[in-house]
Amino acid sequence: MKVVVIDGQGGKIGKAIVDAVMKLSKDVELVAIGTNSFATTAMIKAGAQYAATGENPVLVSAQDADIIVGPVGIIAANSLMGEVTPKMALAISESKAEKILIPVTKCKITVAGVAPMPMNDYVEAAIKHLIESIG
Repeated sequence: MKVVVIDGQGGKIGKAIVDAVMKLSKDVELVAIGTNSFATTAMIKAGAQYAATGENPVLVSAQDADIIVGPVGIIAANSLMGEVTPKMALAISESKAEKILIPVTKCKITVAGVAPMPMNDYVEAAIKHLIESIG
């Protein structure tokens, strides 16, 4: 199973997800993609097996991913302070992979019906869902 974790900014969300997956199972092919080098470095420090930075790794990895995990902004062009390009958002959105998205209000995207919680609680909920999806 190929899990692609995409994060930007400082990579805190991606780092937490990578850390949880690496503790859970070494059988998962985990690819960490940062929209910038800081995010990529954070995910490498968490134990990502494969890592890359930028638009093209997102375009390539989204094609055959089974699961894509990241902040909700990864499916919105020009979000994360412009780090997500329109091509990246389209590749992720069109991917046949299951998408596990974490609500982040900094992206100016509100998911109606989602209760306000601390970011750590959203990340924990995403990790729980990811673990269930990995099986």
